[in-house]
Amino acid sequence: MKDTDRLIEEIKQVAQPLCHAENFELVHLEYVKGERENIVRLFLDKPGGITLDDCIYVSRQLGDLIDVHIENIGSYRLEVSSPGPNRPLNKKEDFLRFKGERVKIQTKELIDNKKKFTGILEIINDDSVIIAVDGQKVEIKDNAISKAILAGQ
Repeated sequence: MKDTDRLIEEIKQVAQPLCHAENFELVHLEYVKGERENIVRLFLDKPGGITLDDCIYVSRQLGDLIDVHIENIGSYRLEVSSPGPNRPLNKKEDFLRFKGERVKIQTKELIDNKKKFTGILEIINDDSVIIAVDGQKVEIKDNAISKAILAGQ
């Protein structure tokens, strides 16, 4: 496991209990190495949406928890926000929740000579999803998905 992946996992271990206690969903977490300081980005959601006050609260709480529990993180800036209209779809529950919505999916390998698909999320199977792209059904295996987001309108 790379250092960045290990650090993301450590931050998740600290962030998950805080998010759970406050009824927030941890949608996505990023750790970006910068020239002067690193960036820890957290995307949260909750029923009704995330407010600025929610972001400020989590930022203060999580910043303290990271400082206490994670060694060797170095200088970092913590950014907490909502996932916005291009929300990432990471878990099977995300796909189920947004069935019927417009999505963009990028694949690891070619499917019908393409790697990028935009369409309506129609069917969620145990190991794949089916989206309607220009009137055609495209089945994409879960393990072939490299990135999936809501596409908005």
